[in-house]
Amino acid sequence: MRTALVIGTGLIGTSAALALARRGVTVHLADHDPEQARTAAALGAGTDEAPEGPVDLAIVAAPPAHVAGVLADVMRRGVARGYLDVASVKGGPRRELDALGLDLSSYIGTHPMSGREKSGPLAATGDLFEGRPWVLTPTRDTDTEVLNLALELVSHCRAVPVVMDADAHDRAVALVSHMPHLMSSMVAARLENAEETAVRLCGQGIRDVTRIAASDPGMWIDILSANPGPVADLLTDVAADLEETVRALRALQSSDEDKRVKGTAGIEGVLRRGNAGQVRVPGKHGAAPRVYEVVAVLIDDQPGQLARIFADAGRAGVNIEDVRIEHATGQQAGLVQLMVEPKAAPVLSASLRERGWAIRQ
Repeated sequence: MRTALVIGTGLIGTSAALALARRGVTVHLADHDPEQARTAAALGAGTDEAPEGPVDLAIVAAPPAHVAGVLADVMRRGVARGYLDVASVKGGPRRELDALGLDLSSYIGTHPMSGREKSGPLAATGDLFEGRPWVLTPTRDTDTEVLNLALELVSHCRAVPVVMDADAHDRAVALVSHMPHLMSSMVAARLENAEETAVRLCGQGIRDVTRIAASDPGMWIDILSANPGPVADLLTDVAADLEETVRALRALQSSDEDKRVKGTAGIEGVLRRGNAGQVRVPGKHGAAPRVYEVVAVLIDDQPGQLARIFADAGRAGVNIEDVRIEHATGQQAGLVQLMVEPKAAPVLSASLRERGWAIRQ
């Protein structure tokens, strides 16, 4: 791939353009908002000038509702040898293109499984996709050359290619992305009119659950509108679980011992099912999840503190597998939770104590 045209210079389009430009591909940028394309160009993602002839690959980074229309336009104009989109829904756009009677041998649907709560070119980064799955949904009509161009794009972005059927992809992202986003928003919505004294008690758990609720509603309306059926099916199942859980909780309020026992069993059942599902979430490097020991360290909110603690862990010969920070409300301090292999926890704790760090249980 020597040349590419990125249509849509938001977070995903600009991030892909940045990755390609860094690897020597001449990238042309286009957007319905010319100012956004100019911003992406100023960031080093390419040029906002139109290509003089057909490019090797056209990358359509438009909202799902507009993908088919944009693709149909550029395919009819013959702007590229190959075409792909990066929308988060795959079945619908493919069927729309089929209905338009286009030759789809030069097209492949794709979806990089990466993003941020922020949108627009200023949120883009060339390493956004690094190590992340990038789904490809070829069909028997897809030319090998186009599949190879898509694989080259994924390689340039340092992502991991995953081949799936388009409709299977849509059901999968409904489960692991679209439905969880709505659930996060519903939980966060409970905070909108909550008492300030209650909100001030927010800890890491509520931050984890509501983090993705900060995303742009307009973008998510586009996504959910393109995949409503699978998401609604999943929420129907969640609604049934909620009804059962509410009944179990009400039973715990009863003075009848039998009802309380049944209520306890109902709550335990949903919690254990949650345990069983959570352990299936892939762990580090996509491997099976592992149980790590937590070494909790109190640190001041000062520049260089994290760098020091990581350096001291390195001097102890301990690899930090994961890290979380819980900020103390109303204090200029935080609790850094260092996840390490169980056998390394005592070594790290002792070493950090020797270097003056405050270890917390």
